[in-house]
Amino acid sequence: MQDTPGTPKLQPATGTAPPTALTIAGSDSGGSAGMHADLRTFFACGVHGMTAVTAVTVQNTVGVTGLVEIPPETVAAQIDAVASDIGVDAAKTGVLSSAATIEAVVEVCDRHGIGRDGEVPFVVDPVAASRSGEPLLREDALDALRYQAFPRATLVTPNLDEVRLLTGIEARTRDDLLDAAKAVHDFGPQWVLVKSGHLPDDPECVDLLFNGTDAISLPGPRYDTVHTHGAGDVFASAITAALAKGAAVPDAVMLGKRFVTRSVADAYPLGKGVGPVSTFWRISPRSI
Repeated sequence: MQDTPGTPKLQPATGTAPPTALTIAGSDSGGSAGMHADLRTFFACGVHGMTAVTAVTVQNTVGVTGLVEIPPETVAAQIDAVASDIGVDAAKTGVLSSAATIEAVVEVCDRHGIGRDGEVPFVVDPVAASRSGEPLLREDALDALRYQAFPRATLVTPNLDEVRLLTGIEARTRDDLLDAAKAVHDFGPQWVLVKSGHLPDDPECVDLLFNGTDAISLPGPRYDTVHTHGAGDVFASAITAALAKGAAVPDAVMLGKRFVTRSVADAYPLGKGVGPVSTFWRISPRSI
């Protein structure tokens, strides 16, 4: 078939590939959290997102009613497949349900230089329970997080409930955040970001970034909304996207803080329960 005279010939697009980011996380059938939130955030931040699925959850805006773990060898194979072919500029974790999964993840990440001792930044978000309180980890996973994943992490991003599970420290005010950060840092990550969204009596959301020496306070507004599903995932994945672009950890965390703050401000109702924070502000007419 010949081209019609005067018709421009279509050429394939051959743009430069963007930086790449890998999420090692579970799915959310409601589309609000987990790897779905990560991929939306990666896209909004201008990086190519890749996945290693660790678990399939049955959930909606009301809660989680089921979780099926992916075999650890399959999780590791997904990481190996993308790292050996496409390459990874930064990686993050979400739910890692068992010690066996954590061991498989850290072993394959070590082989590909993903982690604080390699060339690829590694963000560990220690997701221990769902937003509505359902446990997402087996008992053996907490020690594997503490003693295998954390020492390899460029950055660990626990909320206050996760700090309590991991360290026993109950942070009740922003004055307690430094003690919480020090306790998590003792497990060996390069940096710790303690998130204070679960301090409802504080008029601000003041997170704390700590590297064993320096503590950086990151204040932000607290919005009057119940729709915060996926906020932790969005925060960690925005940081990961910035690291994939070459940002230093403090700069990446500040960029992530601004991104999640705006996403909470634009959160929307969905279903009968807690709606998601929104990354749509990056593509809305208001952002142009």
